[in-house]
Amino acid sequence: TRSYQIRVGNFVGIQNTNTEVPAKYSLEQNYPNPFNPATNIKFGLPKGSFVTLKVYDILGREVAVLVNNLNLAAGNYVYDFDAAKITSGVYFYRITAGDFSDVKKMTLIK
Repeated sequence: TRSYQIRVGNFVGIQNTNTEVPAKYSLEQNYPNPFNPATNIKFGLPKGSFVTLKVYDILGREVAVLVNNLNLAAGNYVYDFDAAKITSGVYFYRITAGDFSDVKKMTLIK
């Protein structure tokens, strides 16, 4: 089997979208979905948190680390995920921030 590891450093690919602070943690459905090869993943932080955002394949194998335990200020963020180096299929993305964790499904069609 082939293993794909996409490592993204500090603020590459991630943007704070506005100055509003959300009332609660959130992870939105990626857009567009299905996508080829890029999609946006939006999330909100009601307070500063260490954030991890990873992508997994259908078997639960980690295929991309988008944000790796990065200390982000409260706010709304969007991550531009470029999946050009991974194959078509169903993937899951998971965020962990403080005590919050959530998972969403996305589909890559090439």
